[in-house]
Amino acid sequence: MLDPSSSEEESDGIVEEESKEAMAPQSGSRISPSRTSESSGGLAPSSSRSSARPTSPSPSAASEEKEDLEKLHREEEERKKKLQLYVFVMRCIAYPFNAKQPTDMARRQQKITKQQLQQTKDRFQAFLNGDTQIVADEAFINAVQSYSEVFLKSDRVAKMVQSGGFSASDFREVFKRHIEKRVRSLPEIDGLSKETVLSSWMAKFDTIYRGDEDPRKAQQRMTASAASELILSKDQLYEMFQNILGIKKFEHQLLYQACQLDNLDEQAAQIRRELDGRLQMADQIARGGKFPKFVSKEMEAMYIEELKSSVNQLMANLESMPVSKGGEFKLQKLKRGHNTSIIDMGQEDENTLSKSDVVLSFTLEVVIMEVQGLKSLAPNRIVYCTMEVEGGEKLQTDQAEASKPTWGTQGDFTTTHPLPAVKVKLFTESTGVLALEDKELGRVVLHPTPNSPKQSELHKMTVTKACPDQDLKIKLAIRMDKPQNMKHCGYLWALGKNVWKRWKKRFFVLVQVSQYTFAMCSYREKKSEPQELLQLDGYTVDYSDPQPGLDGGRAFFNAVKEGDTVIFASDDEQDRILWVQAMYRATGQSHKPVPPTQVQKLNSKGGASAQMDAPISQFYADRAQKHGMDEFISANPCSFDHASLFEMVQRLTLDHRLNDTFCCLGWFSPGQVFVLDEYCARNGVRGCHRHLCYLRDLLERAESGAIIDPTLLHYSFAFCASHVHGNRPDGLSTVTVDEKDRFEDIKERLRVILENHIVNFRYCFPFGRPEGALKATLSLLERVLMKDIVTPVPPEEVKGVIRKCLEQAAQLNYQQIKDYAKIEENVGRLVTPAKKLEETIRLAELVIEVLQQNQEHHAEAFAWWTDLMVEHAENFLALYAIDMDAALEIQSPESWDSFPLFQLLNDFLRTDYHLCNGKFHKHLQDLYAPLVVRYVDLMESSIAQSIHKGFDRESWEPVNNGSGTSEDLFWKLDALQTFIRDLHWPEEEFAKHLESRIKLMSSNMIENCVKRTRMAFESKLAKSSKSTDFRISPALCTMFNVMVDAKDQSAKLCAMEMGQEKQFHSQIDELIEESVRDMIQLLVAKFVAILEGVLAKISRYDEGTLFSSFLSFTVKAASKYVDVPKPGMDVADGYVTFVRHSQDMLREKVNEEVYIERLFDQWYTATMNLLGTWLTERMDQQLHVYQLKILIRITKKKYRDFRLQGVLDSTLNSKMYDTVRNRLTVEEATASVREGGMQGISMKDSDEEDEED
Repeated sequence: MLDPSSSEEESDGIVEEESKEAMAPQSGSRISPSRTSESSGGLAPSSSRSSARPTSPSPSAASEEKEDLEKLHREEEERKKKLQLYVFVMRCIAYPFNAKQPTDMARRQQKITKQQLQQTKDRFQAFLNGDTQIVADEAFINAVQSYSEVFLKSDRVAKMVQSGGFSASDFREVFKRHIEKRVRSLPEIDGLSKETVLSSWMAKFDTIYRGDEDPRKAQQRMTASAASELILSKDQLYEMFQNILGIKKFEHQLLYQACQLDNLDEQAAQIRRELDGRLQMADQIARGGKFPKFVSKEMEAMYIEELKSSVNQLMANLESMPVSKGGEFKLQKLKRGHNTSIIDMGQEDENTLSKSDVVLSFTLEVVIMEVQGLKSLAPNRIVYCTMEVEGGEKLQTDQAEASKPTWGTQGDFTTTHPLPAVKVKLFTESTGVLALEDKELGRVVLHPTPNSPKQSELHKMTVTKACPDQDLKIKLAIRMDKPQNMKHCGYLWALGKNVWKRWKKRFFVLVQVSQYTFAMCSYREKKSEPQELLQLDGYTVDYSDPQPGLDGGRAFFNAVKEGDTVIFASDDEQDRILWVQAMYRATGQSHKPVPPTQVQKLNSKGGASAQMDAPISQFYADRAQKHGMDEFISANPCSFDHASLFEMVQRLTLDHRLNDTFCCLGWFSPGQVFVLDEYCARNGVRGCHRHLCYLRDLLERAESGAIIDPTLLHYSFAFCASHVHGNRPDGLSTVTVDEKDRFEDIKERLRVILENHIVNFRYCFPFGRPEGALKATLSLLERVLMKDIVTPVPPEEVKGVIRKCLEQAAQLNYQQIKDYAKIEENVGRLVTPAKKLEETIRLAELVIEVLQQNQEHHAEAFAWWTDLMVEHAENFLALYAIDMDAALEIQSPESWDSFPLFQLLNDFLRTDYHLCNGKFHKHLQDLYAPLVVRYVDLMESSIAQSIHKGFDRESWEPVNNGSGTSEDLFWKLDALQTFIRDLHWPEEEFAKHLESRIKLMSSNMIENCVKRTRMAFESKLAKSSKSTDFRISPALCTMFNVMVDAKDQSAKLCAMEMGQEKQFHSQIDELIEESVRDMIQLLVAKFVAILEGVLAKISRYDEGTLFSSFLSFTVKAASKYVDVPKPGMDVADGYVTFVRHSQDMLREKVNEEVYIERLFDQWYTATMNLLGTWLTERMDQQLHVYQLKILIRITKKKYRDFRLQGVLDSTLNSKMYDTVRNRLTVEEATASVREGGMQGISMKDSDEEDEED
């Protein structure tokens, strides 16, 4: 903003405005430029109809014209009111003496606009689409995705942004709280703390939020905006209130100059006049009895005392202000309460000044430039000057040659003489040997005053007899500064009754001793104390006509007090005007002196030169008068209703504040607070009225959708409540009826809006923003419900109000999410059960999201009423229960699609400490318990049927770890148990029952499976061949695998996790072991039977049998004629092949090593026992060679094959094996000596046999 002091550009602008005004037609009153256009617009309809009816305008047109004129009149009155208000505001800014700009207010952040919100959405979407160069892990991307969907795209956030209640800081804080939970749930990583992860994520968030914007520019902009939020200069304050009140720039310039706002003496004088007027008004009220209507008659006397006390306090504040010389006024901390002598305008004797009280201190700067006319001295002679203020020290210049006597030396002096004598002497150095001092050439004695010219001038010097140069001149400049407490000085003629009793010209100084004490002092030369003085308290100064009989002086004025008149006269009109203005400021009088018309005419005869003698303030005053501003400048502030004016300026300031770029929430800026505080103090606006108006304005904005900080409402409400109940927050004991009535009205409105905010807490405070606002709202509601400021409201009453609000909030929130989910009442149209269930599950997700957000963002605010929030959640869920019950009723009894709904709700409810096993949770359990029981019953029946039918049709083809039927059984049992486990049934007793029921069912089903498998194994084995052609089929191996799988599954499906209750698992384990043992025994029995068949075949060669003899005879007889083949090894080879095939099949197909080892051990032992028994039966007989060869082959191959299959040596080298081996060795030795021998078959191991294998 430009400096409001006079400048060429501003003057040109003002002159241009004046010329425009002069060109406009004048008609007594100043007409707004918009008046002609509006009035012509208002008459347009009648002119359009005039062609058809050229008579008088229609009544409607006349009424429209009348309305337009009334509107113009209202606008003009409003404009005048704002101009007058601006004058008062300007004076508060120009010379504050009660308030200062606060520096401890919370700094407000820049608000987020709708465009910035959309830009932020686009930036985060670009990141999610991979269009940015920001590297991020999956966890961060998921967090951003959730933040974008839940927060940025929320309609509640959009509404809040539209209301101006969100800042960039809020966006960042919400994201930070959003990710803190996620980061805490991440697994620990060595060397990487979660604080580091949080910092990294926040840095990435800032990068995304900022986008391509240069961070340095953003920082500069934030710094500049923050600075403007703290301390504003006067120019910035002027500009702000021009915008607030709609004042034009040229109007401000006119008012600024005409009010002399840059003249602090004038402003201090204005304040003194205002305070004097307020004291007089208090006396008038006391005399006239025109009091406001108070709640008590006794308050009328107190009211007068309060008025006078407030004025006295302002006087004390003003008195404590330093007497300023002028220039820019620095806002500083005021000293309050230290002035013990409050000035009373009626007690002059107590405050009479003495001459010693008036102390002035002047600073003089004497600059000696050069000496002219010095011709008699030789050019090389040294000259110098000395300077002194009489009574002070003497200073000397540098030395110079007589040919060039120039110096430019400055000497600084301090004196207490208003009319000092400054002596300057010129010396030359003496050349004589005996000369004791230098020779003086000349001197000049000057008597400067603060009004003397400041520029350098030539002065004729008084030369000595020793200097032949008679025309000696010295060029020098003397600057004498005015002290801060000297307001004006100069020569005047004066005549008084008690002082200055002779009409004589004297040097006068107007001295300000304090803010309220001024004195006219006359001084003589070289005197520090005044010769005479006149204290101006109670005097009134004004222009006067020339007095007959008084010679001397041209322009007269006087100071009058109770018959005592002092006449003054100056030598020119300009000096008189300046003196009158200075004394007018000093006296504090209400009457403003106006120069007489004849004097102005006298000056105007002098032409342009005479006009320039007029003071500049008079020039601007005339200009302001020409533009119609004079009435606003000269208006008496005491005659205005400042309560209504302040109400207007506060309302307009609030509108301006809410529409600026800051997220203020109704808080004024420090500069606005400063101006409003100063206005109230200076113009006596009652604190209760101020806060009542503020509350009303804030409530109006809040009702229209603006976001207002409840802490601000609380502050103003507490002030008003304290005042109305007589607690004197601002020192005022009086309470008007109007204040009390307005307070009760405000209190009721505030209660309604607070309750509405609590009902709409999710929408008024979305995501817990503004921070702490909901908690402050609850606190304020408790304060509003108090009957007075002492008695606390009963907790149950507060609880009842909040309970009622939260009940309404539950209904509102549920209806909102139904609308959001687009779920309508399905009246008159058919909806499929599946569609209804889908909608109900979607609604459940939203219900859970709302409850989670309430817990995360709002639970802290309701910390004192946790039970009410639990009730709210239960009420909210009860509303959902109605729709849930309706949806479940139409589901088919055979449909199990509703279980995901139970899991969704139960997983949320069981983890919530307050809602677990609550009203809705129990209702949910009651609803689903029969369904779960029915589902388990049907599954049990279905599984039993599948076992029965499956084993009837079982092909025993291997499927995974068992057969098709067993795999299906175990999968169904596992799925059923997983389903029951995932239900996480919250009620412990029923959960135990379900687990027990499922374990028992699994045990029964596995038992049935094992039994059916054993029966099938036995049946399959019975139907198989008993010869060496028998082969172990894959089906038999599959049956073994079913047993193995059953054992593994039983450990998982039948084991109880409750200590001793493991009977199901142990029973089924015993059954499986018994069944496997039986199956091994059956298989071993089969293997033994096959070996018995082999032994039966070779038993025909037993010695002494008819068959053996017949065979031997036949062979011997036939061998005489033909080549008869001898009995071969086919039987042994067939048996060995059977054994090896069976071993390989079992080893390959059966999944359990333990069972295979057990089978092989029993198999080996049983068959070896069988061989031993067979040989024992033939102990007395010699084995046939054929028998011996077969047995040796079988025994050796069996031993070797079982050893290769891992049978232990302890089992292989059993006593029976040793018996068989020894017998066969003996038989082999016997047979080897017979005819034909063993043909290479021996019990001894050999490499050839290994190769044969």
